Formats: sequence, C-alpha cells, structure tokens
Amino acid sequence: MANLLIFDPHDPHGWPAVHPDILVATPAALLNYLFDYDPEQRRREKFLRNVKFIVFDEADMLLCGSFENQVIRLIHMLWFDEKLLSRAQDSGKEVPLGSVGEYNEDSSFDNAQFSSSDEDNEDNIAQDRSVELENSHVGARRDWRRVRKIYRRSKQYVFVAATLPQSGKKTAGGVLKRMFPDAVWVSGTYLHRHNPRLERRWIEVTSDTQVEALLDAVKHGLKSELHDANDFPRRTMVFTNTVEAANSVSEILRRVGIPCILYHRESSLEERANNLQSFRENGGVLVCTDAAARGLDVPNVYHVIQAEFAACAVDFLHRVGRTARAGRSGIVTSLYTEANRDLVRAVRQAEELAQPVERAFSRKRSFRNKLKKQALQKRGASLS
Repeated sequence: MANLLIFDPHDPHGWPAVHPDILVATPAALLNYLFDYDPEQRRREKFLRNVKFIVFDEADMLLCGSFENQVIRLIHMLWFDEKLLSRAQDSGKEVPLGSVGEYNEDSSFDNAQFSSSDEDNEDNIAQDRSVELENSHVGARRDWRRVRKIYRRSKQYVFVAATLPQSGKKTAGGVLKRMFPDAVWVSGTYLHRHNPRLERRWIEVTSDTQVEALLDAVKHGLKSELHDANDFPRRTMVFTNTVEAANSVSEILRRVGIPCILYHRESSLEERANNLQSFRENGGVLVCTDAAARGLDVPNVYHVIQAEFAACAVDFLHRVGRTARAGRSGIVTSLYTEANRDLVRAVRQAEELAQPVERAFSRKRSFRNKLKKQALQKRGASLS
C-alpha cells in the first residue's frame, strides 16, 4: 500500500520522517515546505532527486494567473536536478547534490512564504496578477522563456486538463508548447467542441423576462423525458457569475417552492461538503458559481443552466462539461442578454462548423474585456 501525504496550506504541519510514495499538494504549500526543509542538510535536493513522476491536475488553471510563477518555479527546481543527473551520466562520475552551484533561481527565496490566498481565487477564475514575491526579486530571476539546452530527462511530467486553450502565447497550451516542445499531446474527440449528445437551448432575456425564463428552464429540466426512471435522482446545476447572483437565484427558486442547494466559495468548507454530498445522494437543483464547474465528482448531471452567461471560454466549457459525460446525454440551457448576443452568435457558429469554441471567445483576446468595456460605455451614456 502506497504511503500518501497531502499538503494543505491551511494546516502547517512539519515534513514527515518517512518519505511518502505519493505527495498531493497545492503549488504554494509545496514551495513553502521545500523552502523550509532544512537546507543545511540538503534534504530538499534529496527529495527532488527521488521525484520521478509529476502530475499537474487542472493544468490550465495552474499555468496562468497567480499560480503560474509558482508552477514555473517548481518545474525549474525539477529541471535543475535533471540537469545534474544528465551531467553525471555524460561524465561517468557521480555529481553530489549542490556541488555544481546552488540552484540560484530559488536560493534568494529560502525565507519565502507563499500565501494560501494565492490559491483561493474566487470561483476558480485565475486573475492576471503575479505573486508579490516575484516582483520584489525580478533582478535575481532568470527569464524562463529564453531558449534552454535540453538535458536528458529523468522525470516524467504529465499535465491534465479538461480545457487547454492554445490560441495565444500566454495561454496554458501556448506555455506548455514552449516549455515542452517535444511533449506528446493526447486529447478527446470533442475537446473544446460541441458534444452531439447535448441538447442545446439558447434563450435571450431582458431584465424583465430573466426570472420567468430561469424558472421555465428549471421546470423544463424537471419535466424532461431525456432520462428514464433508472437515472433518478435527477440533478440540475444552475450557474451564476457571482456569489450575490447565486444567493438571489436560490431565493427566487425557494420562493416558488423549488428546493435548491447552494455552492460557492463564501460558504464554509463544511457547508460546501455537506451540500455537495446531499446533491450527490438526493439530486435536485444546485445553484452555484464556477467553484462547482471543475474538480468535483458529481455523476449523472442531466441539466446545466447558465442563469448568467459565462464570461470566458474556460468557464463556458467547464460548465457545459458537467453534463453529457461518460456516454450519457444532457441538456444545456443558456440564458443571455443583448450584451452577450455577439458572443453567443460566435459560439453557435463555431459549434455548427465543428470548430473549437475557444476561438469565439479569443477573437479580441477575451470577451470579458469586451463586456466590461460595454458596461462602462453604457454607464457613461446614462450619466451623460
């Protein structure tokens, strides 16, 4: 039986006496432990030498925003160990750990502390901000984007993601292509594309019709004959863009006698765990933010409703991907406003042409910026 260790940034316990076979950690937590791991006895280097397989789950999130610098730092540390091993094999001599110059990209950071808040971006939306620690040592940090000599690999790197945009140099896919140009890419048939097992419903709404359309969408799913009786309990997920909107939708549904469960990041961990367990066991309606769009094991969700249309391609694909999984069918109902009309048209066109949906969102890098610009323009017009 494998010895498993889980690193939690909220639980500052010490490094174990017995080396784990499998270690599960967030980037910030692992870096904090490595930097605090008795550097005088060089146990950090010994640990890195023993690592043979590295798996990055939700790679699209880890390779952008506040996580990117942390993940790049970890990869650099692992690459440095590969470099030492490669030199030793080429020379036929054993290279002691640390004898060929300390890894200078992390030597300035032995007292570094990464905040757990860097990993708690609301609703799993990676923000375009760098770790403050990085900014304070820019002069001492080498540019990882420059061309590097490829050393003999002694570790295997696996990057796993349900969405991996590649339509720009700064996207997760673009970063991986530059860092691992010889990587083998394995993807499903419908990656970033329309799944033919989905029944799509597009409903344009206004501020006056949005509530009625939402209630009709929820009731449509409850009455749907898409799934037979063997698939009960039925599960519906209603997505909003903010916590405030999720609370409002929950209140609306309860007022008309539709019981529902809330799931968002302002709830306690215990409350979220209990609500998720209830949804798994009893079905019903889960009103949630994008915190529930990835990383959760909820089988047989048959209806996904976008009460508010997603602002970026990754959120859209993860929401839609909660249903029609493992060969099953599903329904996706998307409510959208006039402000989203151009985006919806582009998404539908991409689906009809069997093109990646992400291109619809990336025509101007991000429709999120476009939506913000439109909101500012409308606000300025109303003030004038």
